[in-house]
Amino acid sequence: MVHHIELYVSDLDRSTKFWGWFLEDLGYEPFQKWDSGQSWRLGDTYLVFVQTEERFLDVPYHRCRTGLNHLAFHGRNRDQVDEITSRLRDQGVSILYPDRHPFAGGDEYYAVYFEDPDRIKVELVAPPVTHKGT
Repeated sequence: MVHHIELYVSDLDRSTKFWGWFLEDLGYEPFQKWDSGQSWRLGDTYLVFVQTEERFLDVPYHRCRTGLNHLAFHGRNRDQVDEITSRLRDQGVSILYPDRHPFAGGDEYYAVYFEDPDRIKVELVAPPVTHKGT
């Protein structure tokens, strides 16, 4: 189990506003807050967002460079994926792979893919649909 993940962000206010509602919808609760950071916790795992120091802001993040590619979260169901997708669109957030949404990961993989303000890719995946025998 992951203990915590810490992400440095280019604009803490923008990132915490973006991530806050999403994480809280997934069941995370605000955990810690200080001048240069904020975290949300679910059980024993937490995510931390820290303001990048000015001297390190010259090279922006890109998920195709060495390092983190994306974060994927479990969704409760397909309805939650659809609700989050709608909220993202209402906020002007582009959905990645729109021509294949919500099956960009495959025919049985129901998810929404999007980017945070620093272009970190985020994925919300619904559990697979189970078919009961008749």
